Amino acid sequence: MPENTTYRRLDQPRRGRARFEVDPDWFPRLSERVARFLGTGRFLAIQTVIVFIWIVLNLTAVLGRWDPYPFILLNLAFSTQAAYAAPLILLAQNRQDDRDRVSLEEDRARAARTKADTEFLARELAALRIAVGEMTTRDYLRSELDKLAEKINGDRPVAGPETDRVRPRVTRPADG
Repeated sequence: MPENTTYRRLDQPRRGRARFEVDPDWFPRLSERVARFLGTGRFLAIQTVIVFIWIVLNLTAVLGRWDPYPFILLNLAFSTQAAYAAPLILLAQNRQDDRDRVSLEEDRARAARTKADTEFLARELAALRIAVGEMTTRDYLRSELDKLAEKINGDRPVAGPETDRVRPRVTRPADG
Protein backbone atom coordinates (compact mmCIF):
# COMPACT_ATOMS: atom_id res chain seq x y z
CA MET A 1 0.00 0.00 0.00
CA PRO A 2 1.59 3.32 -1.01
CA GLU A 3 2.12 5.82 1.78
CA ASN A 4 -0.22 8.75 1.27
CA THR A 5 0.22 11.85 3.45
CA THR A 6 -3.51 12.54 3.49
CA TYR A 7 -4.24 8.98 4.53
CA ARG A 8 -4.28 8.60 8.32
CA ARG A 9 -3.54 5.31 9.93
CA LEU A 10 -5.65 4.69 12.98
CA ASP A 11 -3.17 2.24 14.52
CA GLN A 12 -0.42 4.86 14.86
CA PRO A 13 -0.41 8.09 16.84
CA ARG A 14 -0.16 11.38 15.06
CA ARG A 15 3.24 12.97 14.99
CA GLY A 16 4.16 16.58 15.33
CA ARG A 17 0.99 17.74 17.06
CA ALA A 18 1.18 19.31 20.45
CA ARG A 19 -1.38 17.82 22.76
CA PHE A 20 -3.00 19.80 25.49
CA GLU A 21 -3.28 17.61 28.56
CA VAL A 22 -5.08 18.64 31.71
CA ASP A 23 -4.35 17.05 35.04
CA PRO A 24 -7.77 15.89 36.30
CA ASP A 25 -6.54 16.23 39.86
CA TRP A 26 -5.54 19.90 39.76
CA PHE A 27 -8.89 21.31 40.86
CA PRO A 28 -9.28 18.98 43.85
CA ARG A 29 -5.71 19.84 44.90
CA LEU A 30 -6.52 23.54 44.56
CA SER A 31 -9.70 23.12 46.59
CA GLU A 32 -7.72 21.36 49.31
CA ARG A 33 -5.26 24.23 49.50
CA VAL A 34 -8.08 26.78 49.63
CA ALA A 35 -9.97 24.79 52.28
CA ARG A 36 -6.79 24.41 54.29
CA PHE A 37 -6.22 28.18 54.09
CA LEU A 38 -9.83 28.96 55.05
CA GLY A 39 -9.34 27.06 58.28
CA THR A 40 -6.35 29.06 59.48
CA GLY A 41 -6.05 31.94 61.87
CA ARG A 42 -4.21 33.86 59.17
CA PHE A 43 -7.32 33.85 56.98
CA LEU A 44 -9.48 35.02 59.87
CA ALA A 45 -7.04 37.83 60.65
CA ILE A 46 -6.90 38.96 57.01
CA GLN A 47 -10.68 38.82 56.69
CA THR A 48 -11.12 40.79 59.92
CA VAL A 49 -8.74 43.51 58.71
CA ILE A 50 -10.53 43.74 55.34
CA VAL A 51 -13.96 43.99 57.01
CA PHE A 52 -12.69 46.63 59.44
CA ILE A 53 -11.19 48.69 56.60
CA TRP A 54 -14.39 48.26 54.56
CA ILE A 55 -16.58 49.53 57.42
CA VAL A 56 -14.25 52.43 58.30
CA LEU A 57 -14.01 53.59 54.68
CA ASN A 58 -17.78 53.46 54.26
CA LEU A 59 -18.57 55.21 57.54
CA THR A 60 -16.04 58.03 57.08
CA ALA A 61 -16.83 58.47 53.37
CA VAL A 62 -13.14 58.81 52.50
CA LEU A 63 -13.59 57.21 49.07
CA GLY A 64 -17.31 57.80 48.80
CA ARG A 65 -19.99 55.58 50.17
CA TRP A 66 -20.11 52.64 47.81
CA ASP A 67 -21.77 50.49 50.51
CA PRO A 68 -23.81 52.56 53.04
CA TYR A 69 -24.58 51.52 56.61
CA PRO A 70 -26.46 48.22 56.37
CA PHE A 71 -23.41 47.11 54.29
CA ILE A 72 -25.43 45.09 51.80
CA LEU A 73 -22.47 44.70 49.43
CA LEU A 74 -20.33 43.37 52.28
CA ASN A 75 -23.07 40.86 53.16
CA LEU A 76 -23.22 39.85 49.50
CA ALA A 77 -19.45 39.33 49.52
CA PHE A 78 -19.75 37.12 52.64
CA SER A 79 -22.58 35.13 51.06
CA THR A 80 -20.55 34.60 47.89
CA GLN A 81 -17.54 33.56 49.92
CA ALA A 82 -19.65 31.07 51.90
CA ALA A 83 -21.27 29.77 48.71
CA TYR A 84 -17.83 28.93 47.32
CA ALA A 85 -16.17 27.88 50.56
CA ALA A 86 -18.69 25.18 51.48
CA PRO A 87 -18.36 23.15 48.25
CA LEU A 88 -14.58 23.56 48.27
CA ILE A 89 -14.43 22.27 51.83
CA LEU A 90 -16.70 19.35 50.92
CA LEU A 91 -14.57 18.52 47.88
CA ALA A 92 -11.44 18.58 50.04
CA GLN A 93 -13.20 16.43 52.63
CA ASN A 94 -14.23 13.88 49.98
CA ARG A 95 -10.66 13.76 48.74
CA GLN A 96 -9.43 13.17 52.29
CA ASP A 97 -12.04 10.41 52.70
CA ASP A 98 -10.70 8.75 49.55
CA ARG A 99 -7.14 8.91 50.92
CA ASP A 100 -8.33 7.54 54.26
CA ARG A 101 -10.14 4.69 52.50
CA VAL A 102 -7.00 3.74 50.56
CA SER A 103 -4.92 3.97 53.74
CA LEU A 104 -7.42 1.80 55.60
CA GLU A 105 -7.31 -0.83 52.85
CA GLU A 106 -3.51 -0.83 52.98
CA ASP A 107 -3.60 -1.15 56.76
CA ARG A 108 -6.02 -4.08 56.51
CA ALA A 109 -3.80 -5.81 53.95
CA ARG A 110 -0.73 -5.19 56.13
CA ALA A 111 -2.58 -6.54 59.19
CA ALA A 112 -3.64 -9.65 57.25
CA ARG A 113 -0.03 -10.23 56.14
CA THR A 114 1.21 -9.73 59.69
CA LYS A 115 -1.40 -12.15 61.03
CA ALA A 116 -0.47 -14.76 58.42
CA ASP A 117 3.24 -14.31 59.25
CA THR A 118 2.51 -14.60 62.96
CA GLU A 119 0.47 -17.77 62.45
CA PHE A 120 3.25 -19.24 60.29
CA LEU A 121 5.87 -18.43 62.92
CA ALA A 122 3.66 -19.91 65.65
CA ARG A 123 3.32 -23.14 63.65
CA GLU A 124 7.08 -23.23 63.05
CA LEU A 125 7.76 -22.62 66.74
CA ALA A 126 5.36 -25.40 67.72
CA ALA A 127 7.09 -27.75 65.28
CA LEU A 128 10.47 -26.83 66.75
CA ARG A 129 9.20 -27.42 70.28
CA ILE A 130 7.94 -30.86 69.26
CA ALA A 131 11.23 -31.64 67.53
CA VAL A 132 13.25 -30.45 70.54
CA GLY A 133 10.99 -32.42 72.88
CA GLU A 134 11.77 -35.60 70.92
CA MET A 135 15.49 -34.84 70.76
CA THR A 136 17.82 -36.91 72.84
CA THR A 137 19.86 -34.99 75.35
CA ARG A 138 23.41 -35.85 76.44
CA ASP A 139 22.34 -36.69 80.00
CA TYR A 140 19.55 -38.97 78.83
CA LEU A 141 21.87 -40.74 76.41
CA ARG A 142 24.55 -41.18 79.13
CA SER A 143 22.03 -42.63 81.58
CA GLU A 144 20.71 -45.04 78.98
CA LEU A 145 24.25 -46.10 78.04
CA ASP A 146 25.06 -46.60 81.73
CA LYS A 147 21.98 -48.80 82.15
CA LEU A 148 22.93 -50.82 79.08
CA ALA A 149 26.52 -51.20 80.27
CA GLU A 150 25.32 -52.38 83.69
CA LYS A 151 23.16 -55.00 82.03
CA ILE A 152 26.08 -56.17 79.92
CA ASN A 153 28.68 -56.12 82.70
CA GLY A 154 26.49 -57.39 85.45
CA ASP A 155 26.59 -55.64 88.81
CA ARG A 156 29.99 -54.07 88.34
CA PRO A 157 29.87 -50.27 88.33
CA VAL A 158 30.83 -48.63 85.11
CA ALA A 159 33.49 -45.95 85.04
CA GLY A 160 31.78 -42.71 84.33
CA PRO A 161 32.73 -39.12 84.32
CA GLU A 162 32.87 -39.10 88.11
CA THR A 163 35.44 -41.89 88.30
CA ASP A 164 37.47 -40.72 85.29
CA ARG A 165 38.54 -37.50 86.92
CA VAL A 166 41.47 -37.40 89.25
CA ARG A 167 40.64 -35.38 92.32
CA PRO A 168 43.40 -33.12 93.54
CA ARG A 169 44.68 -33.93 96.97
CA VAL A 170 43.93 -31.18 99.43
CA THR A 171 46.40 -30.76 102.25
CA ARG A 172 45.75 -28.63 105.24
CA PRO A 173 48.41 -26.63 106.87
CA ALA A 174 49.40 -27.89 110.27
CA ASP A 175 48.10 -25.97 113.23
CA GLY A 176 51.01 -24.45 114.80
